[in-house]
Amino acid sequence: MPKIKTHKGASKRFKLSGNGKLMRSKGMKSHLRRKKSKRNKRLFGAKVQLSEAVGIRIRKLIR
Repeated sequence: MPKIKTHKGASKRFKLSGNGKLMRSKGMKSHLRRKKSKRNKRLFGAKVQLSEAVGIRIRKLIR
């Protein structure tokens, strides 16, 4: 049986943390930033943990 290929789009968007949690980046930080506050720009740069329901599906793609 052949190996399952890694879904390259998912591997670029989602990363596994050291504890095995799936992390994603927030949006709203690539352009049109002039009208956003400094606080929002800082918060949009943070990583967020994925929910467990979505994480199960993403883990299958990243393997």
